[in-house]
Amino acid sequence: MSDKPLPLRIIPLGGLGEIGKNMTLFEYDNEGIIVDTGIMFPENDMLGIDYIIPDFRYIADRLDDDLTIHGIVITHGHEDHIGAIGHVLDAINAPVYATPLTGGLLEVKMVQAGHDHAVLNVFQAGDVLELGPFLVETFHVCHSIPDSVGLGIDTPVGLVVHSGDFKFDHTPVDGWPPDYAKLAEFSKRGVLALMSDSTNADRPGWTPSEATIDAGFDKVFHDAKGRIIVATFASLISRIQQVADAAQRYGRKMAVAGYSMTEYIKVASRLGYLNLPKDILINIEQAKKLPPREVVMMVTGSQGEPSAVLGRLANGNQRQFDLIPGDTVIMSAHPIPGNEELVQRTINKLIQRGANVIYDAIAPVHVSGHASQEELKLLINLIRPKFFIPVHGELRHLHRHAEIAQELGIPAENTCVVENGTEILLTADRMSAGERIPGGYVFVDGSGVGDIGPIVLRDRETLGRDGFLIAIVLIDKDTGQLVEAPEIISRGFVFLRDASELIESTQRLIEEIVDTHKRGSLLSNDIQDTLSKMFYNQTKRRPMVFAYVREV
Repeated sequence: MSDKPLPLRIIPLGGLGEIGKNMTLFEYDNEGIIVDTGIMFPENDMLGIDYIIPDFRYIADRLDDDLTIHGIVITHGHEDHIGAIGHVLDAINAPVYATPLTGGLLEVKMVQAGHDHAVLNVFQAGDVLELGPFLVETFHVCHSIPDSVGLGIDTPVGLVVHSGDFKFDHTPVDGWPPDYAKLAEFSKRGVLALMSDSTNADRPGWTPSEATIDAGFDKVFHDAKGRIIVATFASLISRIQQVADAAQRYGRKMAVAGYSMTEYIKVASRLGYLNLPKDILINIEQAKKLPPREVVMMVTGSQGEPSAVLGRLANGNQRQFDLIPGDTVIMSAHPIPGNEELVQRTINKLIQRGANVIYDAIAPVHVSGHASQEELKLLINLIRPKFFIPVHGELRHLHRHAEIAQELGIPAENTCVVENGTEILLTADRMSAGERIPGGYVFVDGSGVGDIGPIVLRDRETLGRDGFLIAIVLIDKDTGQLVEAPEIISRGFVFLRDASELIESTQRLIEEIVDTHKRGSLLSNDIQDTLSKMFYNQTKRRPMVFAYVREV
């Protein structure tokens, strides 16, 4: 038997090589913990997809054999860190650990997913969690949501620090600065590896404080003559507080549209993370009866999602209320990478419908919750880790972050850039990238989870771009000849009334195929293949072609 010590295995299942669906497995000797269970918003070409979750089958498939999960530790309450909790608990029965606000938001999701009896343990930033062979020391970090934490994970091979999402904000809205003392203590003890948020690794300088938004809001509220509609993430609790404070200063009442935001406000208020002025909250019906200059509305849909409140307002199909020319719409969120086109389209539609739209390129109404380059350097210098692993970002962010670490004196061989599924092996004196486990995107479409794959998405893209055509062909079972002219149905390809010549050509071609058809080959396939070629030759488009052949 070898005396060689076992390595710590770190396996990112989401969040590396992309923005979103953050989830990481830490495993030692078949015992593990999970950090975060997030979702990712779909990209423009992922038609009909609601959201994407990590592929955690590697964990679920091993639970009955050799793997024990001692806990799921959540760093903060944003969707890209908590959104998949219901799906994960469907497959992995493990206790969940979170700070009070994050726990409150998780509880809403767990109840919705039917996991109201799951074990949810609430801890305070600074508490220590004993989870199998791991001792998890939590510490407060500043982000764009209160009660965020980073993790110091004491493992049998050494101390690994996971930053969580963070920035170094000296004037946070909640008055709770980062725990610099804990970071210094980690450094004094010796840090084996630092896993650090890379989202803004390509941004020079420092990320502005959340407090800078107050002045931007103040100017917009001062200048707006009509209603103000503020769109942001439902979980951006500190932003909701800033809007409420501005509303009180300017004598406005605040209404909330959007189920998730309404529920999150209830949770944050109950737990004391939101301190809303007395009687400032009203419902939508009350808001509609007040003069526009006395109303501010908080809505979801800052990423341009068509089904969210702001998207429905932009399209004119929001049931509860409609845009009024002269409304001021504040987009208090940055577009998530991949959502830029959708957000810009929403802004243009809002302007077209008479709204005055304010976004961060026009006024300081949003700042990032992630550290820029100077803050990333500060964290590395505070920690001085032996090994460095950039996390949470697209590949370009991870590589730039690794370059920053190397500029600060961490050897290139001591940095490790990997994508989802690639295991990182750590011992006290060595780090290496290991095998890559099978996995990929798991699409959620309505109630379907994982039943939509690349082929279905490709079909949806084809249907959306070129439409489809159906040919219904009736054949005499005795003679093998057409009983009547084929019926042609088209949607999204050509308008039948204006394409009579093409339809007649289609019918003639089907007649020729039937006349020359050889027994043994499938007639429907011959019709589909031949029509597809003809349509491309004549229209340079590739509709999906379906032929239904029936013998009568």
